[in-house]
Amino acid sequence: MDTTKRAFLTGQFVPLLKQISSDTLPHWGRMTLQQMTEHFSDSVRIASGKSVPKSVVTPAEQLPKMVAFLESDKPFRENTPNPLMPEVPAPVRHRTIREAFDELQEELDHFDRHFEQNPHLLTTNPFFGDLNYEQNVQLLYKHAVHHLRQFGVMV
Repeated sequence: MDTTKRAFLTGQFVPLLKQISSDTLPHWGRMTLQQMTEHFSDSVRIASGKSVPKSVVTPAEQLPKMVAFLESDKPFRENTPNPLMPEVPAPVRHRTIREAFDELQEELDHFDRHFEQNPHLLTTNPFFGDLNYEQNVQLLYKHAVHHLRQFGVMV
């Protein structure tokens, strides 16, 4: 288990997001900082099993290749397409970006506690299939670094 990535997600990610000015334009993509934060909360809900995708969009024969990428240190490319997201980003759910940050921290804390209580749990990801805790931490970490880079933060 990579405790560094776990600690980053639960203790450093949201504070780093809070340091980004809310009017910062992304280096790529169309989401604002608040839209990205809310999108990330959605991803954490999938990782914790709170939200269950309708299906896995990756064909079964491609899942081993997808999981190998997930478990590698290769980053997500800029503008990585997400066929489950609309072309135009969804409107924000929260009145303020602070509320979006608070929600994200709550979801990350829930994710961590939920797996602590259920260490052998597998949750279904729509792109990578069934993932255990370590794989979900790796995916969320890779996803977090991707979006931090999108807004000019290098980790």
